[in-house]
Amino acid sequence: MSVTQKTLSQHAIDQENKYGAHNYHPLPVVLNKGEGVYVWDVEGKKYYDFLSAYSAVNQGHCHPKIVDAMTHQAQTLSLTSRAFYNDMLGKYEKFATSYFNFDKILPMNTGAEAVETALKICRRWAYQEKGIEENMAEIVVCNNNFHGRTTTIISFSNDPVAKSNFGPYTNGFIKVEYDNLKALKEVLETNKNVAGFLVEPIQGEAGVFVPSDNYLIEAKALCLKHNVLFIADEVQTGIARTGKLLATCGNCACEKRDCSATPDVKPDILILGKALSGGAYPVSAVLANDSIMKVITPGSHGSTFGGNPIAAAVAMAALEVVQDEELAANAHSLGTIFRAELNKYIQTSTICNGVRGKGLLNAILINDHEQSDTAWNICIRLRDNGLLAKPTHGNIIRFAPPLVMTQVQLKECISIIIKTLKEFEV
Repeated sequence: MSVTQKTLSQHAIDQENKYGAHNYHPLPVVLNKGEGVYVWDVEGKKYYDFLSAYSAVNQGHCHPKIVDAMTHQAQTLSLTSRAFYNDMLGKYEKFATSYFNFDKILPMNTGAEAVETALKICRRWAYQEKGIEENMAEIVVCNNNFHGRTTTIISFSNDPVAKSNFGPYTNGFIKVEYDNLKALKEVLETNKNVAGFLVEPIQGEAGVFVPSDNYLIEAKALCLKHNVLFIADEVQTGIARTGKLLATCGNCACEKRDCSATPDVKPDILILGKALSGGAYPVSAVLANDSIMKVITPGSHGSTFGGNPIAAAVAMAALEVVQDEELAANAHSLGTIFRAELNKYIQTSTICNGVRGKGLLNAILINDHEQSDTAWNICIRLRDNGLLAKPTHGNIIRFAPPLVMTQVQLKECISIIIKTLKEFEV
């Protein structure tokens, strides 16, 4: 690599460090091109992307169908605000509600916005429909959750990095242990002011924690028994990532647009984002049936960009790609291979002691404590070997490649991962 080429990356990094707020700690690689499962840095080196922008790029980088939809709509009409109707939003709303089998959709832009929207819907439903005294509604959440970093959301986070020195915090949340039905049951039985239960079907940011098989099913049953809304945050797990259209789905035929098979758990409120646009544009959404969504009336919630024509066109194209290319089925089969191959290696490994996940949302556990830099150093070596991933919670490395990956590509990536881990074996 020439001095000039080295300067390209360092110059970009230096600019971010000088002029940007330091709210991220990126892996030192500067990307300027992406296609499918690959990205390239400014020096022209090619990498497998094993993060997919935290599962936003499920359909692969720069998918031509999604890019075409975005380009065409951007050249036609980009934004009207919701002060006027546009000819794309209704089409998208009809398409998405049919696709996910809900009566109504409330379009937003980012995942955190969608979570905030769901919380507002739940609270208003509690006062207008359940009869909870105003300002007394509480929402149950799980320890080690990640739903975003707005002020309200960090109020119920137990991550000190995200939360410290940002108070005062928002009240009205009760935390229980994740994957603990007894704890949830106790709260629901003893607190009549509970309006909703907000949960990630798999805790991604916490280290890809997959709950017990019956957890979501029985949690939904408890919510139904106590007239509490079951709110599923599928911003990261949704849109085929875990091998099903939604992580809350049962044995759905995920290629079917309307997801007509009965799910194990149908959320009362479903939160989507990230891959809803294939990573091409900020698009998020909250879905619910009329009995819940009717509490939203003109002026009670809004967004200048929410439901804009570009977002509508991009989201429809992104969802069609998931169906047409059977990405859920591909994620399921490749995920099975990934965990099987890593488990074989782990049996004799001294550096890695476990792999967990569903579909193509997986993580490996490094034999070191959270404060160690071993996982970070492994990710640096993975980068050097042509694969990009990032640690979470210190000693966990999350692997979430685009769902358009082929079996041949996956096996090459497994070889890179194992080869890299061997470099750290004692």
